[in-house]
Amino acid sequence: MTKRKTYDSEFKQKAVELSYARGSVSEIAEELGVHENMLYRWRKEYESYKHNCFPGRGTPKMTDKEREITRLKKELKDAQLERDILKKAISIFSTSDKKSLGL
Repeated sequence: MTKRKTYDSEFKQKAVELSYARGSVSEIAEELGVHENMLYRWRKEYESYKHNCFPGRGTPKMTDKEREITRLKKELKDAQLERDILKKAISIFSTSDKKSLGL
């Protein structure tokens, strides 16, 4: 059983930049010991995501806009949770105030 090779993001970026600089993908792939199709796939990822490409295992590739949308959605969810907690606290304190006043 052969073990799958893994390459870090820095290696991938340097390989892509080198392939653009020299122009010959097949030569670069042979020099680096990677398959030509893999280098083409890395180039395609690089064109699509630029500096957000090759994020690592389990991390989704996102454009800057997608990353901003995700951040804003998280902020909104946190704000809604805080609001709900405050609503419950207000209702608890308002009922306890009524009891203490004898209403």
